[in-house]
Amino acid sequence: MSSAKPLSSVTRDRIKVGVIGVGYLGRHHARLYAELPGATLVGVADVDAGRLAEIAAATGAEGFADYRDLLAKVDAVSVVVPTTLHHQVAKTCLDAGVDVLLEKPMTVTIEEADELIALADAKGRLIQIGHLERFNGAVLALAPRLTAPRFIESHRLGPFVGRGTDVHVILDLMIHDLDIIMSLVRSPITEIRAVGVPVLTTNIDIANARLEFADGCVANVTASRVSKDALRKLRIFQSDAYFSLDYQKQEVVMARRIGAATATGIPAIDVQTLAIEKEEPLKLQLAAFLECVATRRAPLVSGREGREALRVALDVLRCIEGAPRGAP
Repeated sequence: MSSAKPLSSVTRDRIKVGVIGVGYLGRHHARLYAELPGATLVGVADVDAGRLAEIAAATGAEGFADYRDLLAKVDAVSVVVPTTLHHQVAKTCLDAGVDVLLEKPMTVTIEEADELIALADAKGRLIQIGHLERFNGAVLALAPRLTAPRFIESHRLGPFVGRGTDVHVILDLMIHDLDIIMSLVRSPITEIRAVGVPVLTTNIDIANARLEFADGCVANVTASRVSKDALRKLRIFQSDAYFSLDYQKQEVVMARRIGAATATGIPAIDVQTLAIEKEEPLKLQLAAFLECVATRRAPLVSGREGREALRVALDVLRCIEGAPRGAP
């Protein structure tokens, strides 16, 4: 992708960045940008004056009550505001000629996502969507070992913490797993069946979706923000192997058949834990974003991939609500 605006950084190795929204997740964006050798954290922005002062002091960055005052000073930003504000804030940043790392879900509607993609293309800007699990060491180790997944079981469960409740759990949590599963299966979804229930909020707090793919694979996906214990696991079965992935531990256990069945009829089975280079996924995500800003390479999770994850998540929601699926 060509650049419509030259980088204002002194060298390619130091990208001037900012963070818009420094709440629970945004403060970690700011912390890591302040540490990464490829970035100069110029400023942070937030509507909460106390939170803004705290993070600005902790990182040595300038604080901005109005994020628009930050844009002329940076090459790129992380947008970590509530989902309902994603479209408005990201659009303003792209209009100002700034590359954007936009937290998931990309937007609330497909129309908003399409507008951001078109604007980024018109402005020659990058837009990367913050599907963090793509940078999880377990996912990176698993992907090359998959051939043709037949059945996938996904659980993303956690206790109620009061964050992300401006949207349904499908957009808050399940969208992580929808994105990962689609990136691993690489086949069109042909059918969705889903159920969801609001428990502690007025939005859906626990949901289950069954996805059927054109190649025959089936995925059963459950997400909850009202469960007693935290669980983030993905289990994948294919003709010759079984994989159990733990997102939290960044661990993958693989069991596979080796050789023919013995006289007892039981095949020899090899069980091993894959070697994984463990690193903070958010750190890897931000470093990858900085590299894309510097080289103008397309991000691992582009706006179009973020849109596709959003489209499927909205189809799950429509299925729960009894409405027809949206068009691809």
